[in-house]
Amino acid sequence: MAAVAAFLWAGPAAAAELTVGIISQKPPPPPIYDQDPLPEDHGIAGGRLAVRDSNTTGRLVGQSFKLEEVVIEEDGDPVAAFAELTAKGLQFIVLNLPADKVLKVSDAAKGKEITLFNAGAQEDALRGENCRDNVMHVAPSRSMLTDSLAQYLVWKRWRNWLVIYGPHPGDQAYLGEVRRAAKKFAGKIVAEKEWTFGPDGRRTAQQEVPLLTQGLSYDVVVIADEVGEFGDYVEFHTWDPRPTSGTQGLTPTTWHPQAEQHGAVQLNNRFKRLANRPMTALDFNVWMAVRTVTETAPRVKSVDYKPIVDYIRGPSFELAAFKGVGLTFRDWDWQLRQPILLAQPAALVSMSPQPGFLHQRTPLDTLGTDKPESKCKLK
Repeated sequence: MAAVAAFLWAGPAAAAELTVGIISQKPPPPPIYDQDPLPEDHGIAGGRLAVRDSNTTGRLVGQSFKLEEVVIEEDGDPVAAFAELTAKGLQFIVLNLPADKVLKVSDAAKGKEITLFNAGAQEDALRGENCRDNVMHVAPSRSMLTDSLAQYLVWKRWRNWLVIYGPHPGDQAYLGEVRRAAKKFAGKIVAEKEWTFGPDGRRTAQQEVPLLTQGLSYDVVVIADEVGEFGDYVEFHTWDPRPTSGTQGLTPTTWHPQAEQHGAVQLNNRFKRLANRPMTALDFNVWMAVRTVTETAPRVKSVDYKPIVDYIRGPSFELAAFKGVGLTFRDWDWQLRQPILLAQPAALVSMSPQPGFLHQRTPLDTLGTDKPESKCKLK
């Protein structure tokens, strides 16, 4: 699934109007039959709520915000969609696209007064060797997600990990970040096991998972299965009774329908009334991306490009996002700092950074790539 959100000053006739356009790619089918299909408004609904929320405060300063939606097919051309939006004068564009397409749009926007917000791609390379000065990241990187999980496992003294990973590129990338997080936080990977038993874990888990996990001493299973082919079926099938975590089980995420603290229950309730379903992490990412701009406009008392960009990139910017702290962008790779939730399907379990993990700047910078390690050279 991919979504793009963009923002436009309506012009002299409506000088205080900011129109938010969303280009959404149709969600892909579920990996296993019709289990948990993605909603048609996945991500888009977060943008709709952000505009509604922003209009509540915008009216107080004479500003209004609107939403314009465009849907493309899965193989649709994001650069063509980008050109269509920029032809209308859009300057703030939120992308929920795969990493390679984010780079294509970034290249198309190079040299123009356009700022892009990445709401979906988690690849660390987008914040590292392939970073771009015109792309700001509201979606967490994979390293932020795995670091948040690693901190919790170490805090629980579950230091010995059995990793089970799938065959897809995303699984391999997640595996790489688990290895890095283990080294960073003194976890120990006792074994790595590849899932080679086919794409439908329901048929093989009871026979294969015990064989895959026996003869090993570990505290927790860490799963790398971003597509969702087998990870949900590892729990209760391991040789020894052990918890599962990673892409399934105890999962790091930006949002969860059971989040309640710091006013989160109000956001969840507003979203459910609007969309008639729970808010997902992608909905929340798009909501944050849209709010980054529409929450800034009343602060700077302008809907013009430069005042908004300067404020977002400046030291005074903080995004209120129902997580107990204001969220800010790292100035070396434009990654949004934020706490990461740790949840199982029906309940929120914890939030990282965990107690005791300190940083000279902010504990949030213990998640993901820190400035001294960054390979990003903004250009």
